Amino acid sequence: MTEVRKRPTVAIVGAGAAGTLTAVQLCESATRRRTPLDLVLVDPAPEAGRGTAYATPDPRHRLNVPAGGMSCYPDDPGHFTRWLCRHGEPTVSGADFATRYRYGAYLADTLAQAVVRSHGTVSVRRLRTRAESCTGTPEGPVELHLADGGLLTADSAVLATGPAAPTAAWAPPALRTSPRFINSPWKPGALDAVREDTADLLLVGTGLTAVDLALTLDRSERTVHAVSRSGLLPQPHALGPAGAMEAPSWPRDLTLSGLRRTVYRHVSRSVRTHGDWRPALDSLRPHTARLWHSLTPEERGEFLAREGAIWNTHRHRMAPATAESVTRARTARRLQVHAGTIADVAEDDGQFVVTLTNGRALRVGWVIDCTGPGQRLEDPLWRGLFEAGTAVTGPLGMGVATRDGRLLDAQGRCVRPLFTLGAPRRGELWETTAIPEIRVQAAALARHLLAPPARRTRRRPVDGLGLPLSTHAEAATAYRNGLDRVLKVRAGAEDAFARAVALDPGFALGHAALALLGHECGAAVDVPRALADAQRCAHERADERERSFVDVITRRVQSADGDRVLLRHLDTHPADALALAAAVPTIAFSGVTDLDDDYALRLVERTSPAYDGHWFHTSLLAFLRQEQGRLHEAGELAHRALGVEPASGHAVHALAHVHYESGAHEAGRDWLDGWVSGQGRGAVHRAHFSWHIALHELALDDPAAVRRRWYAQLAPGRVTGVRALVDSGSLLWRARLSGNWPGELPTSDVLDSVACEVLERPATAFTALHAAVALTAAGDLPALRRLRDHAAGADPVQREVIAPLCDAFTALVEHRFHDAAHGLDATLPVLRKVGGSAAQREVVEETLLYALVSAGRSDAARRLLDARLDRKTAPRDRRMLAGLPG
Repeated sequence: MTEVRKRPTVAIVGAGAAGTLTAVQLCESATRRRTPLDLVLVDPAPEAGRGTAYATPDPRHRLNVPAGGMSCYPDDPGHFTRWLCRHGEPTVSGADFATRYRYGAYLADTLAQAVVRSHGTVSVRRLRTRAESCTGTPEGPVELHLADGGLLTADSAVLATGPAAPTAAWAPPALRTSPRFINSPWKPGALDAVREDTADLLLVGTGLTAVDLALTLDRSERTVHAVSRSGLLPQPHALGPAGAMEAPSWPRDLTLSGLRRTVYRHVSRSVRTHGDWRPALDSLRPHTARLWHSLTPEERGEFLAREGAIWNTHRHRMAPATAESVTRARTARRLQVHAGTIADVAEDDGQFVVTLTNGRALRVGWVIDCTGPGQRLEDPLWRGLFEAGTAVTGPLGMGVATRDGRLLDAQGRCVRPLFTLGAPRRGELWETTAIPEIRVQAAALARHLLAPPARRTRRRPVDGLGLPLSTHAEAATAYRNGLDRVLKVRAGAEDAFARAVALDPGFALGHAALALLGHECGAAVDVPRALADAQRCAHERADERERSFVDVITRRVQSADGDRVLLRHLDTHPADALALAAAVPTIAFSGVTDLDDDYALRLVERTSPAYDGHWFHTSLLAFLRQEQGRLHEAGELAHRALGVEPASGHAVHALAHVHYESGAHEAGRDWLDGWVSGQGRGAVHRAHFSWHIALHELALDDPAAVRRRWYAQLAPGRVTGVRALVDSGSLLWRARLSGNWPGELPTSDVLDSVACEVLERPATAFTALHAAVALTAAGDLPALRRLRDHAAGADPVQREVIAPLCDAFTALVEHRFHDAAHGLDATLPVLRKVGGSAAQREVVEETLLYALVSAGRSDAARRLLDARLDRKTAPRDRRMLAGLPG
């Protein structure tokens, strides 16, 4: 009889940031692993994700970490920034500081999306009540007794309760019992009376809470006083990136005095190198928990007493906009900061007279506790756990003792399946209250709480070339469909891969393929998210080839030695067709870019045995043979591939080049026009094939056909983005140069369809070449100069080729034809470095011909036209040659 596995139940007590992050990780990990799970969130708040920290609607309350550091996912740092861009803030960057309320909405939305994606695997319930106690035996389930009288039974529980509540133990009894003393300012309605009053007030504490409240309660007729032992406000973040530093080398036997010396030397080095102490402190963040753990309890206590305040003010910083508002308030004396403590409090005529230990007496209408969380967890749930010995306080009486997040009992054992994260682990980790630390803990908890992925012994499905896939049959079918479409250069690959990962969210190759299409082909894919999903899935369920491919795509996207990693992968796995497609520069992918010109050909020849004459491999070889000028052999290979697979876009592309380079313009036009109207209807780069037909029509000196082709198949609206720039824009310019487009060029339509970033700050030299051509056709000198400035500071090819090319095009627009001809002629020997085909790069040669004719250099123009006609015949070139002055 087959044993039916019980669905485990995990309860999360608290649905603030820590609870939400844990729920997100559990939903997504369970979905990837196909592990059924019942998840229950217990929290009385009306909305998940906000908690105390992110419930404030005041737009002046900003995060104290830039958006680039606030992602829900430790392996996808840009997730929050991209969310902001999609939700009404398209210009935001990772260095910006979002409002706290906005971040709460992000947490809630991310959880909602995770729940939707996990439907069918994870059941999620939300109980809007409090957990007041926890019982059960060590061998049995966890029993949570709820404030509404209910009982929740779970296999394990995560206590994501956030920081301990403030106790106001520092306050004199007369102050604690007064209605004008507010010890929990973040409670809903707690500040309503203060906002309506104009009396001065005193904030006890000068940390980030005090800063937020000082801004909220700032009035022109009021003075806000703030007092703390140190009198130090948080330091501001830098206005811009100050640079990055590696952490220092730590002494082997680290003591507090040794740590102190090392850190101060490190800070001094940062100030000398960067002019700022912040890079040094930021470099310590990944090491803080380990350093804290290495200190003895006595050293930790000494650190808190001597360096605690200065650490907090430098480590937990204000957003620049917040710091500016604080400075204005202090300059106007509406905010006054004092060093000291409260020595005495007396009431006088409905107000407080507060005497500080520095001798200053303050008359205020309100006193607000901004000292931050208490040391000990005192709510009923934790108090019951402490009394039962199920939990014990953490080091220095802070938080709770854990081992990797699991609660320790009075004997130091992990007996009950109770876990926590974030602020309750402060005594153990010290720095554990910020999102960058909590999200790592949440991911670790999800891995621990969920069983490892099931190892299936049945035979795995395979891709189209017989390589095994770590997924089930339905997802494998969708993946094969997507791979087939990529290899044929047909539309629909993105949808097929998306279906594969929808069927199996744990399928690493599906996510990696989507990331590749988004990065290389402009598919509508959240590339960083797809890449992060691929990495998570590869870690949990993938074989060596799949993990290697995920690493290839990761490095390719992140530009970290991607080409060489790709080639090493193909040495081991030559039959990986998607990897081979990515490596060979053709119509589909940019290919390897930092190797010599013949490497792609040698790669295809070397992998030949793994494909045994497969039409895809034959198509690639045909394309590379025509690049060598071996046109007859290329044509035979292309026809052979098309005989097996008539929809092979690579073979069609190779044959298009064979026809053009051999001067068979009428045959090429007719054959390719028939294919585009038939098998080519589903081609993903159909516009590029139309561009090839238009090249034949240009060579045949048929302006009416060129114009019809452009409006029917190449005009913006039918073609968008980079394809409009590379195909549509260059065709217009070439038509103008040869006299095949009289009248005004519709270049503005092309430029309007391309993002300014692509036009003026292109990522590749190939795109930059076509941006320069389109801007020249439009006569846009300012944009052309901006492109030139970008190229001068970009990669070596853009510096060597594109920058001088922009200078030559500028001279052309300014009718300095001699200068233009000289500059264009100088770029021809190095033009191959920009990539693309000879037919695409030919636009520069045609521009040179125009410059020579315009400069009156007929002899040079005649020599150039003779050379072109020697390569291939073209009625257009013969007509231009005949028209040159004798």
